[in-house]
Amino acid sequence: MKKVLKFGGSSLSDPPALATLLEVISENIEKGNEVIIVCSALDGITNLINDLVEIAIAGNDISHGMRDLEERHYGLVRSHLEVKRQNQVLLGLKLYFNQLEEMLSGISALGEVSARTVDRALSYGELCSAFLFASLADQYCKKAVFADTRQLIKTDSNYGQANVNEEFSNSLINTFVKENEGSIPVFTGFIASNEAGITTTLGRGGSDYTSAIVAAALDADEIQIWTNVDGIMTADPRMVRKAFSIPRLSYSEAVEMSYFGARVIHPPTMFPARAKNIPIVIKNSFNPSFEGTVISETSTLNGSLIKGISCISEICLITIQGGAMVGEKGFSGRLFSRLAGEGINVLLITQASSQHSISLAISPRDISLARRVINREFEQDFETGRLDQPDFDDTLSIIAVVGENMRRKRGLSGKVFSSLGRSGVNVIAIAQGSSELNISVVIDRRDVSKAMNSVHDDMFLSPVKTLNVFFCGVGNIGGTLLRQIDSHHSFLEEKRHIKLSLIGVCNSKSILFNPEGVSAKSWKHDLQQKGEKGTVNDFIERAFEMNLPNSVFVDNTGSIKVPELYPRLFEKSFSVVTCNKIGNTGKFSTYAKYRDASSKFGVDYLYETTVGAGLPIIKTLQELLVCGDEILKVEAILSGTISFVFNNYKGDRTFAEVVRLAQENGFTEPDPRDDLSGLDFARKMLILARETGLKTEFDDLDLAPILPDNCLNATSVEDFYKELEVSEDYFSAMKRKAAEENKVMHYVGILEGGRVKTELLMLDSGHPFYNLSGSDNIISFTTNRYLDNPMVIKGPGAGAEVTAAGVLADLVRVGAD
Repeated sequence: MKKVLKFGGSSLSDPPALATLLEVISENIEKGNEVIIVCSALDGITNLINDLVEIAIAGNDISHGMRDLEERHYGLVRSHLEVKRQNQVLLGLKLYFNQLEEMLSGISALGEVSARTVDRALSYGELCSAFLFASLADQYCKKAVFADTRQLIKTDSNYGQANVNEEFSNSLINTFVKENEGSIPVFTGFIASNEAGITTTLGRGGSDYTSAIVAAALDADEIQIWTNVDGIMTADPRMVRKAFSIPRLSYSEAVEMSYFGARVIHPPTMFPARAKNIPIVIKNSFNPSFEGTVISETSTLNGSLIKGISCISEICLITIQGGAMVGEKGFSGRLFSRLAGEGINVLLITQASSQHSISLAISPRDISLARRVINREFEQDFETGRLDQPDFDDTLSIIAVVGENMRRKRGLSGKVFSSLGRSGVNVIAIAQGSSELNISVVIDRRDVSKAMNSVHDDMFLSPVKTLNVFFCGVGNIGGTLLRQIDSHHSFLEEKRHIKLSLIGVCNSKSILFNPEGVSAKSWKHDLQQKGEKGTVNDFIERAFEMNLPNSVFVDNTGSIKVPELYPRLFEKSFSVVTCNKIGNTGKFSTYAKYRDASSKFGVDYLYETTVGAGLPIIKTLQELLVCGDEILKVEAILSGTISFVFNNYKGDRTFAEVVRLAQENGFTEPDPRDDLSGLDFARKMLILARETGLKTEFDDLDLAPILPDNCLNATSVEDFYKELEVSEDYFSAMKRKAAEENKVMHYVGILEGGRVKTELLMLDSGHPFYNLSGSDNIISFTTNRYLDNPMVIKGPGAGAEVTAAGVLADLVRVGAD
C-alpha cells in the first residue's frame, strides 16, 4: 500500500510521541508499504512566528522570541540525532532562522507588513520541522529526502488562502517522488508558491490539505493524519466531557463537522481525497493502538441518528428586513455577490418565506467590512425607508447537528429543539440544507456549552441522561436523601438510565460547588472544610452562572424564603423538586404563579412529598384528572402524628399518655401542638384542593379542632400535658362512645362539593379507614370511575426515609421526561 502520513505539531514536539511516529514509519516499511510524510510546524511555532511579526511591526525586540524558536528545534536535534549528523542539521536550521530574522528586521524598519510577507514568515515553521524530521527518519527508518513544497505545489497569489493549480502540482509531485525513488519523501505542509516562485500558504489546516494534495497526486491508498486526539469526536471534548470517538464518517459528514468547528481535520482536505476515493484515517500518536476515525465514501450507523455536534463559537448574525425585499428579484444575489466580492465568507443563511427578511451569519472579524458593503449597495433603500437599517448581533454562536442518517428521519428536528428548549436555550435562527446532512441553529454565545451538552446527552450515550442537581438544605431529610443517592446511583444509571450529578450543596450558612460533582458520601466533610460562606441567594446566582443543561434545584428546607426564589429558577430553566409545603400553601395566586412559570419555561415543578411523604398521592390525583375522571370526594388522614395518637388511644391509656408516647417515638415536633393543631394536615388538604382545580384559600377551610382551647393556649409544653390530663374527660367521652358503637375515632380531612373540612369522626367497620394502624397515612378517592369502591392509598406518610425516597422519586421523574 502507498500511504501518506501527516504528522501534527503536537506529535512532532513531544519526545515519546515523536518516537511513536518513527516506529509507525518503520512498521509500515517492514510491511512493504510505500510511505510519504507530510509535516506540520512544531506545536506553537506558527503562533510564535505570528507574534514575532507583530513584535517587529511595533519595533520591539525580537531576540527573546527568536531564541525560543531556535531552542525548540535545536533541543530535538541534540536529543534525537547522532552527533555525527547534528552539525549538518543545525547549520540548515540556522540558515532558516537567519533568513527569518533578517525578514523580521525589515518588517521592523518598515513598521508594517503585507500578506505576502506574512506567508513567507510563516513558512519557516514547516520548513524547519520537515527538514529536521527528514534527518530523523533517515537515521531511524530509511533513507529520507526533504521535500520543499514551495517547489512542488503551485498556487495563485491569494496569500493566506491560496488556491492550488492541481494539474501542474500533480506533475511536479510525481516527478519529485520518481526522482527520489527508494527514499522516504518528507514534505512541508501548509506552504506552496505561485508561478513566480513567491511563497504562499494554504490557509487553516493547510498541512492536512497538503497531505490530501500529495495523496491524490500519487494515487495513494490511504491518508493517515496523526494528531493528539483519538480521532474525530462526537463533540469538542473540552466542552462536552462525555464526547467519544466516531469510528467512521463519510466525506460529506466530515466536511460538515469540520466546517462547523471540528478542528481535527479541515474541509479542503476532503476534496482531493474524495475525488480519488482515498480513505482518511485520523490517528492519535499518544495512543497509537486506538483505531481512530476512518473517513471514506460510506458511513456506518453508530447507534444514533446523528454522527456529531460541532459549533462555531463566535459569529455575527446580520438581519436585513423591509418591503424592498418582497418580490424583488435578484435581491439576495446582489447581497451575496457583493459580500463575496469583498472576500466575506457567509457561514449560514436563513430567510422568511414572506421574503420580508433575511439573516446571514459571518465571522465577527468581517463586521466592519460587511457593514460598509451593505450600506453602499443598499444606500438608497435605507434612505427611502424601503429597508430597515441592518441589525448586527455579534453575541451569537452556531451549533450544527450532523449525520447522513438524518435524511428523511421524522421527528429528529423536534428532538433537537425540544432538547434545547428543555435547557432554556433560545433558538434565534435555523438552517437546514436540502441534503439534510445537518441542522444548524444560531443561539446565544453564553449558552453554547449548555446547548452542546444537552443535545449530546439526548442524542448519544445510549439513553443515560445526566441531571445537574443543586441541593438546598442538608438537615434530616436532605442528609437522608444524599445517603440514598449515594447507595442507589449505580442502580439509577444501569436500570433507570439517569445520572444524578450533585453540582452544588448549601445550608443556611455555607455553599459548596464542584463542577465535577460533589461526593454524596463525603458532602458533610467537604461542606465544612471547603464550603464558602454564603446565602441561598448566593447559591442560586452561582448556579445560574454555571449555566448547565438539565439543572434541578432541590429544596429540602422548611424555609419561607426559599420558595420565593422558585420563579427565578424556572426562568433560568431549572426544574424544582421540593418537600417544602410553604410554596403551595400561601395565597392561591402564588401557587398558580409557580405552576404557570414552570409550564411557561418548560421545566418540572414536582412536590409529591408535600402531601404524603413517599406516598404517590399527588401523582395519582393528577393522573385521574388527566384521564378525564371527575373527583367526587377525597377523604384523608395525612398526619402520622394524628394517625398514631388515635390508633393508640384505646383501652386504659389516657390521651396525655398516648401523646407522650408519640413524642417519645419521634412522631411529634418538640411541641406536640404543632402537629395536633391540625394546621399542617389542613395545608396538605389545601394542596389537594388546589390540585383538583379549586381556587381555595387557607381561610376557606373549615377546620374543627382536635384539642380544647385550654390545651392549645397552655404556656409551655409541660403545662400543655397538664391541661391534657385535666381534659381527659373530654377525650374519654368520645373514646367510650366510639367503643360502644364498635367504631374508631379518627381526625379526617374531607374534600367534597368544592369545600374542604377537617373533623373528628366516628368510623364504622365499612369505612376504608377502619383498620388503619400505627402512624400510617391513608387517602381515598371517590370518582366517577371509582364510585362504589373508592381508590385507597395507604402507607407511611412521615419520616426522613420515606420523605427522602419521595424526593428521590421526583428527581427520577425529572430525568424520565
